[in-house]
Formats: sequence, C-alpha cells, structure tokens
Amino acid sequence: MKYLLMLLLLLPCAALAEDAPYTTDTPIADVVNDPVFGDYGRLIFPVDEWYYSGETLGQLRLTWYSNIQPDKTVEIVNYMHDHAAAGNVIFFDIYTETEKAADPAKRDTGLFFFRGEPGAKFAICNAGGGFAYVGAMHDSFPHALELSKMGYNAFALIYRPGAQTACEDLARANSFIFSHAEELGVDVEGYSLWGGSAGARMAAYLGTYGPAGFGGDPTSAPCGCHHAVHRSQRVQPKRSGHLCLRRHQRRYCQLAHHAAQTGRDGSPGHSHGVPCL
Repeated sequence: MKYLLMLLLLLPCAALAEDAPYTTDTPIADVVNDPVFGDYGRLIFPVDEWYYSGETLGQLRLTWYSNIQPDKTVEIVNYMHDHAAAGNVIFFDIYTETEKAADPAKRDTGLFFFRGEPGAKFAICNAGGGFAYVGAMHDSFPHALELSKMGYNAFALIYRPGAQTACEDLARANSFIFSHAEELGVDVEGYSLWGGSAGARMAAYLGTYGPAGFGGDPTSAPCGCHHAVHRSQRVQPKRSGHLCLRRHQRRYCQLAHHAAQTGRDGSPGHSHGVPCL
C-alpha cells in the first residue's frame, strides 16, 4: 500500500513531464520556429548564431558562459510556450514599425515578460554578452523566471549590440513599461534593474544618469541596481558629454556577491539579489 501511494503521487509529475513540449533533445530550431512564438521566436536565442553552439536545448552553449544547466533552459522555453499557448502576451516590441523601418537593427529588440502577481513591482533583467550579443538564455531569462515565481513582474531585455545602443534600448524599455503600466499590471514605484557583465554596465549607467540620459522619458530612478561587473565601458548620455561612469557606480549600485549566489536558485549564469524587492 505504501509503494502504491508513492506511485500515485508520482504519476501527475510523470504526466506533466510527458506533456511538456520541449526536452533537452528538442532541436533549438524547433523552438525558434514554433508558430506559438510568431515572429519573436528568433529572439529567444542569440540573433547572431555564431555566438552559440549546439543543435539541441541540451547541447546549447553560449560564448563566455560556463555555468550551463540544460534543465533550466528547458524549463524556460516550456514556460514561454505554455504562457504563449494560453494566450498570454510574453513579448513586447519597444519600438514602432516606423522606427524599425528607419533603423532595421531595432527589429532585434524587445521585452520578454515573465508575469508575477498583478500590481506587483517590476524588474528589468539585462543579460551580458560583451556588448556583442545578448546571452539572455543564461543571464537574464533565468533570473526573470525566478523573480516571477516570487510574485514580481520581470522583464528580460533583448537589446542591440554596442554599449551606447544597449543603454538607449534599456531607456526605451523603461519608458515603455512606465507608459503601459496599467496594461501590463505592474507597479512602477520602486522598480529595479538587474544585469550581468555588459548588462551590469547598462544597469549602472541607467541608475546613474536615468533613462532620460539615453533618450528615454524622465521617469523615476530605480530603487536599486544589482549586478556583476567585469570591466569598464564608456557610453555617451544624450544630455551630456562623453563620460566614464565607473567612478559614479558605487553611489547608485552595489556589486552583487554573485560567486556566493550562483546556483542557489538553480539558475545558470550570474545570480544577483535585490534587497529592495
């Protein structure tokens, strides 16, 4: 009787695993081209394919990332699939069609939305990638997913390569969320910016100069920026001259103890705590 009870308890989990659309053996191309994602499926993985290797989800490797957990990759894409299939909008354009026509690079941008509780605060997670590509699957999607499990509304930004354009995209994303807060069901007070490597620089720059410094709306400043930084970069806020922001970062953001946090929540890449959430 004891073993029969255990078997009955395990059956729902087994059924759930069988019903999952993707596994570690699923070809990456099948996810990208899945009709449930429409035109944005190509943005789930790096747009420039030479920055990743592997044919299946289990084989996926991104340039400069070593803490790879295939089960987390599978969990993320299944989460996206299930929510998209249920009719929930999980991706938002941050630029208009007119803007994208004028600058085709803006077609490779947008926000993936990991929903928390209605009316909860929000965070924007920015992946690293050396300002050459966006390593979202290992450095922003996992954090956004874990935040949503805690009830917070989390966005993972897909941005254009280059420090300047990346910060402009983050400023635009911030403005988009503020202007669509009611539609998105988020609280814009006390939001936070997260990032790893290049994404950490973006969070620091926006935390220092505000979205308006990079062409965004003059919204309120984040309550915190939490990140792991590797080297200094230079960008040019639109309202001022060419500035190095390294000396200002400590005033607004605390370097996260990512070495101690990595792996505690089961997510690959860096892990950064946000005390203000």
